Amino acid sequence: MGRGVRVRLFRLSAAALVLFAAGCAALPGGGPDPLDTFELSAPRAPERPARGGTQILIAEPTALKAIDTQNIVVAPTPASIEYLAGAQWADRLPRVVQDGLVETFQNLGGFAGVGKPGQGLAIDYQVIVDIRSFEVRVNGTATANVVFSVKLLNDRNGQVRAARDFQATAPVAGAGNEAYVAGLDAAFRQVAGEIVDWTRERV
Repeated sequence: MGRGVRVRLFRLSAAALVLFAAGCAALPGGGPDPLDTFELSAPRAPERPARGGTQILIAEPTALKAIDTQNIVVAPTPASIEYLAGAQWADRLPRVVQDGLVETFQNLGGFAGVGKPGQGLAIDYQVIVDIRSFEVRVNGTATANVVFSVKLLNDRNGQVRAARDFQATAPVAGAGNEAYVAGLDAAFRQVAGEIVDWTRERV
């Protein structure tokens, strides 16, 4: 890791993890310390003009298995990842991102309805997201990096109306778990707001 960046990272083999858990269970009052648990926040803005009767569905994003997890990803080099020790997302990252996007569309979009699959909306468009990167890079100055590949799908005819990659970075001020997640949250908020603006221009 780069000089001046200090962060506790979790790197245990499956066998070591089993032995560690067994040892903790054997101690009086033993057990792992509770993890810091985080969610993403959604940007807010003054109410915008309504987009007619348009209703938007936010599908659960896809992601590689390494980031489709509750673990918070830290990248010490461009070719490797580790997980932030003592911290986790409130759910698998794709679901946390999905909830954050739904709230952002509700706050900023002015659409008639915004929801997730199974909520019974008569959908006009789907926002389909692939999470390409959601990590804190620590090979130098710690920086949060978020990259989404997004498709806007016309739900009436199955055609892709538009597609674009969105990327944002944010500095990490500090070395604790809260500082790392605050950086990721800031980058997410930027990307989420841009996705809403992009969608509004195309529906």
